[in-house]
Amino acid sequence: MADTPASTYGALLSARRAEAAALDQRAARISLARLCVFLTGVVLAAGAVFGGWLSGGWIAPPALLFLVLVVVHDRVLLARDRAERAAAWYEHGLARLADHWSGIGPAGDRFAEAEHLYSQDLDLFGEGSLFQLLNTARTQAGEDTLAAWLLAPADRAEVLSRQAAVRDLRPRVTLRERLAIAGADVRTAVQPAALVEWADGARLLGGVWPQAAAVALTILTPVAVTAWAMGGSIALPVAALAAIALLARAFRRRTAGVMHAAGRPARELAVVGEVCRILRADAYAAPRLAALRAALASEEGEVDQAVRGVHRLVEMYDWQHNIIFAPIAALLFWELHCAFAVERWRARHGREVAQWLRQIGEFEALSALATYAYEHPADPFPELVEASGPPLFEATALAHPFLAPTDAVPNDVTLGAVPRVQIVSGSNMSGKTTLLRSTGVSAVMALMGAPVRAASLRLSPAAIGATLRIEESLQAGRSRFYAEVLKLRQIVAAAQAGPTLFLFDELFHGTNSHDRREGARGLLRSLLALETVGLVTTHDLALADIADALAPRICNAHFDDTLVDGEMHFDYRLKPGPVTRSNALAIMRAVGLTVSEDS
Repeated sequence: MADTPASTYGALLSARRAEAAALDQRAARISLARLCVFLTGVVLAAGAVFGGWLSGGWIAPPALLFLVLVVVHDRVLLARDRAERAAAWYEHGLARLADHWSGIGPAGDRFAEAEHLYSQDLDLFGEGSLFQLLNTARTQAGEDTLAAWLLAPADRAEVLSRQAAVRDLRPRVTLRERLAIAGADVRTAVQPAALVEWADGARLLGGVWPQAAAVALTILTPVAVTAWAMGGSIALPVAALAAIALLARAFRRRTAGVMHAAGRPARELAVVGEVCRILRADAYAAPRLAALRAALASEEGEVDQAVRGVHRLVEMYDWQHNIIFAPIAALLFWELHCAFAVERWRARHGREVAQWLRQIGEFEALSALATYAYEHPADPFPELVEASGPPLFEATALAHPFLAPTDAVPNDVTLGAVPRVQIVSGSNMSGKTTLLRSTGVSAVMALMGAPVRAASLRLSPAAIGATLRIEESLQAGRSRFYAEVLKLRQIVAAAQAGPTLFLFDELFHGTNSHDRREGARGLLRSLLALETVGLVTTHDLALADIADALAPRICNAHFDDTLVDGEMHFDYRLKPGPVTRSNALAIMRAVGLTVSEDS
């Protein structure tokens, strides 16, 4: 039997938990050994200092061994933490497979745009959103990229490129584990905006003569001091030291500014370099991934080697704080040389840092889609086609990815040359809005490069506009009807710019029946003159008459229901033609609300 995502995750989770437990036990043993070595050292030190029965040399072995155990203990604790994070990664994966993903990870509220054409309508962001379902990114750059793809449908070439990359990444479970572990470090340690600002910011130190003078004095001073020690004149070393003091004073403020500003970015870049190393460790067949892998390298070699350079410079700068090395550092112009080296690093690599973060973000976004594809093997990649005229959307067995497969009732949706528009009527709670959301979410996922919840989907690239969640605003002085009209104006503008898929829920619900019918007829006529297709839901049977006048470009479809023993039953199956009855009065009576009828 082939391994399933659940069995693979379960086996890897058990392995990582066992690894974490073993490392925890090892850490405990090392901790006990440290204590024993420390106590032994205390006894030996007491014997050497107070007892006089040991020489001081006996203290060195336990002291050295203690330092070795400290280093080893730290490494074991780090390995244990990484194993625990890997275990948490697979725990979250199993939760997603069990449809318990809502509430796990960032909800993406910072990406929500109230004026966006479909963001709020299709629940792209927030708790229980599409972003939360798809997002496994561990870096801000990855989340930014994933959100951007959700908010802007891509063209056919871009979608096909992403699909190929996602297919390539889909089986790479352990790569995603390593990326998730390293990405967690990036999330906690890296501030992308501040890092890029530092890397590509204005240089504080520059010029040829200060560097030349510093190098000359660094060479001259030791020579002069040595010559004086061998009997030469003291004038030369005094002059050299005076020149050092003057030059150091002249550049002290800028030198200190450079090195203090470099401290945190150097540590952050070390983490970024680790992520780049992980991503470049594999070879990729997809051209997009191969290009990204190539981009994650500096002109002088691997990114992790480049960032190791600036990290080493900051460490070397810290040496001068050692009381023994401080006099030597002063004679060698140590701080100024380190500062100039940092500025040279920024000049050479500063502009690449933003690119590294973007490439990591794109890798993570593709990895997130690959994770979804791996965890939903039955969901196919849609077929992208180029359509002349109105866009195409042909789905069989379409369902919403938020619903468990056992609960979802799939439906077929066909929009293209004929029919261009379907007016979907039906009673309350029959499934009309769910159909709109399923269509819209599938289009969003398809045009970002992800698989979709359907048996098959053929579509052409198009803008998306929806009016599923229109709310009045007391502060802005907008009624629901006015807010809907403003949103419809945005969608018409998008349709005037290019092919558009529109999804209208209860069109013009906030006005009277006559205006609703005439407004809907006029709006749909205008949209039919453009390159558009769409779905319109209504429980107003009068709107179903519009299809008769505009057939075959517009057709009717409906959901129905049955009342059995006072309870409403829905099959959630889309059927041709308009609905012939309403269930509003039946629902009122079913919940015990007394409704009288005229005799």
